[in-house]
Amino acid sequence: MRYACVFYGDETHMESLTKKERDALVAKANAWVEELKRSGHYVLSAGLQSSRTATTLRKRDGILATTDGPFAETKEQLGGITVLEARDLNEAIHLASKAPCIHMGCIEVRPLFGIEEEPSNSLDQKEAIAIATTTQT
Repeated sequence: MRYACVFYGDETHMESLTKKERDALVAKANAWVEELKRSGHYVLSAGLQSSRTATTLRKRDGILATTDGPFAETKEQLGGITVLEARDLNEAIHLASKAPCIHMGCIEVRPLFGIEEEPSNSLDQKEAIAIATTTQT
């Protein structure tokens, strides 16, 4: 089963790191990814540019509105995502807990929709049916 590990952190803390601290964090993150690759759990990773580059879209009553930056007011911003292959949620949590950035924020671990995966709650089951129906037409 595939799991998204969504990384959140405080951008002001990241900005305050020295070059040496930032380089060390990147080296640890690269080592974590290499370990995931060696163990066969790695699918993909992508970091995100600063939340200052984000644009949030909302459409209500047919009118599109855009807002600069992330929509939610929070100290932690979405920083990146890694997709893992794991046998279950417990293994995905174990693997994600080794990411070096966990000390600087939080990681949300969530199952992805997929062909083999069976959604566990009713809302996700409805969404999976809708996705399957629209992709078959």
